[in-house]
Amino acid sequence: IYCVCVYMYIQYICICKTIALLLWDNETLNKFCKLNKGQHGVWCGLFLSLNFSYLLSFRQFGRTEVIDNTLNPDFVRKFVLDFFFEEKQNLRFDVYNVDTRSCNLSKHDFLGQMFCTLGEIIGSTGSRLERPLSGIPGKKCGTIIFTAEELSNCRDIATMQFCANKLDKKDFFGKSDPFLVFYRSNEDGTFTICHKTEVIKNNLNPVWQPFTIPVRALCNGDYDRTVKVDVYDWDRDGSHDFIGEFTTSYRELSRGQSQFNVYEVKRKHSNPSQPTSLHYMSPYQMNAYAMALKAVGEIIQDYDSDKLFPAYGFGAKLPPDGKISHAFPLNSNPENPNCVGIDGVLEAYFQSLRTVQLYGPTNFAPVINQVARCAGEVTDGSQYFVLLMITDGVISDMAQTKEAVVNASSLPMSIIIVGVGPAEFDAMEELDGDEVRVSSRGRFAERDIVQFVPFRDYIDRSGNQVLSMARLAKDVLAEIPDQLLSFMKSRGIEPRPPVPVTSDSPSVLGQSTPLHFL
Repeated sequence: IYCVCVYMYIQYICICKTIALLLWDNETLNKFCKLNKGQHGVWCGLFLSLNFSYLLSFRQFGRTEVIDNTLNPDFVRKFVLDFFFEEKQNLRFDVYNVDTRSCNLSKHDFLGQMFCTLGEIIGSTGSRLERPLSGIPGKKCGTIIFTAEELSNCRDIATMQFCANKLDKKDFFGKSDPFLVFYRSNEDGTFTICHKTEVIKNNLNPVWQPFTIPVRALCNGDYDRTVKVDVYDWDRDGSHDFIGEFTTSYRELSRGQSQFNVYEVKRKHSNPSQPTSLHYMSPYQMNAYAMALKAVGEIIQDYDSDKLFPAYGFGAKLPPDGKISHAFPLNSNPENPNCVGIDGVLEAYFQSLRTVQLYGPTNFAPVINQVARCAGEVTDGSQYFVLLMITDGVISDMAQTKEAVVNASSLPMSIIIVGVGPAEFDAMEELDGDEVRVSSRGRFAERDIVQFVPFRDYIDRSGNQVLSMARLAKDVLAEIPDQLLSFMKSRGIEPRPPVPVTSDSPSVLGQSTPLHFL
């Protein structure tokens, strides 16, 4: 079987994580494909688009090897992708039966395909996703199973120390002068040298000094990849005598030893039915509030387990008595404010514009404190809270908001603020503590938890707002991973063991810190 293509458009540059996409599950020996065809060689095609969800152009990325005469192929070849948390990365897998040696896909039989995002894979339990193949009307095309693992170990540094006992004596007039040579195995079965120890003179029971080595250099991020170690007796002329060798793996060597995101939609005093309103519901395009919700939400929703998002608005008079509220459920259901998916959030938002009267003042502190109270109840690293606020930049309670941010900075939460409209956002810039940490009453924020971006900076001169959405999502989400890690590190919270994968396991974010939304 032979894995096809990835289609890539890399339009945005940002810090990313490297992901190894595995087309088989070595731990549980799960099958990659179950195809309802005859015994054929099979191709599996992988396609990747780094464009926003509206631009689904694909370019070929890579192909697996061909596996002959099987209905249940286990592909060995991996795909190493750059995972951008803040971008929606669309994947397409195509499976082909190989009929000829031609590289032209039209020369082979198409067996099925599957679409997903890289975020969906990573957000699944154990980063393992199983989906049915489709693409042939009226036929069941089988199932595709694959896993993804972050090559975080590629940035890890391993510290090791070795010793030996009763080595062979190679020198006629004295003992051996041993040293070690480490080799990592390559995909083609060859070995590449990656480390040498110092030489211990005249000693058959040497103890070498501890050394550090990037795990990527040792095994290219694959904990089970073979590591070969040769032992030599050093000779001055360079003709070192071979004493012996052994093989191991990094895994063997190492054995020696959030649940609340708030979407806040702020009011605008003008009537939403008027084209001059930032909340205007045009039949031709979304308004800035909706675009910001969709841009950020469609990416980050892949890391939520149930896709149920409680969504709130603030700054409005509510029916029937016109009471002003700064935290009202967009779906008008206080008992269950959950919206199904980002589309559900948008539907509730548009519906609320028809039933409430937008009204001031604009108070940020109440909703920040509301999220902080929830975050304060879960500080063991099992949950992390993200508050998304969309505003026109006019804050009525700046002093209280600063105090709320300072208090929240010690809790597992982040705040994203998107400023819409033509207003000046000096107050927003003050809350974004990139240059000067936010302070209140002589207290400084423990860490930077606020990220602010003005929406107008992401609109093309031509007014093409669709293209701006991907850049907007990238910038507002870029700091979330580091903010999450800064909290975990400050509390000494270690990643939890991987969640065991079972056939009925629900999808969750990662292994240690699930994100959910409000």
